[in-house]
Amino acid sequence: MTSINERVKELRIALNLTLEKFGERLGVKKSTLSNIEHGRSPVTEQMLLAICREYNANEDFLRFGRGDMFVLPEDEDVALISELIEEPDNEFYQAVLLLVRTYKQLSNDSQKALLQFGQLYLENIKNRKDQ
Repeated sequence: MTSINERVKELRIALNLTLEKFGERLGVKKSTLSNIEHGRSPVTEQMLLAICREYNANEDFLRFGRGDMFVLPEDEDVALISELIEEPDNEFYQAVLLLVRTYKQLSNDSQKALLQFGQLYLENIKNRKDQ
């Protein structure tokens, strides 16, 4: 059975984040996370809740190793996502996973800028003169 410290590392690796990037959103330095991951420091209640909040992690997974690593939204999209992740060898799955990981590595400002770009792009497609 893995420890909570090992599950924190497993989560970070699943997100494809460095210690530094993972810690940025939590407001801690990479040395703090390194100490947690190697069992030299405990995972505090505050840290656990911050990880769950910032990375949509399943608290039961982190605390006890039960359930899925991430909390899935409760709506109809869950079925679509579940269907996709059942085939991790699928090329489309790999492309989507890489896209999501890359997006999650962006700062909040960069994420907003990317979304604004997408919205403007869609507006321009709608308003094309050659239609």
